[in-house]
Amino acid sequence: MTHHGEGLLRLTKDAALLQQLKDDYTKAELNGTDRAMLDYAAKLTREPWNMSESDMKPLRSAGFEDRDILHINMIAGYYAFVNRLADGLGVEVEER
Repeated sequence: MTHHGEGLLRLTKDAALLQQLKDDYTKAELNGTDRAMLDYAAKLTREPWNMSESDMKPLRSAGFEDRDILHINMIAGYYAFVNRLADGLGVEVEER
């Protein structure tokens, strides 16, 4: 989260939000749109075998269209892929 956190801090200029996201995004002060997006990405990351059509309903209710949902899905999937490559090769990109 260090590397990506720096980018998020530059965009939002909100250090408190960044810390909340680092600690536990489910307790962060988020709007409904951001919460729906992060809930979807978290489930896709942690338990992709349990994803179903119903997981997109909160995203649609939050105002996301199919193209937006595809982008959220592709970005979450990309990060999962890259992280597994790095982990599998023993790459350390930040202090643990």
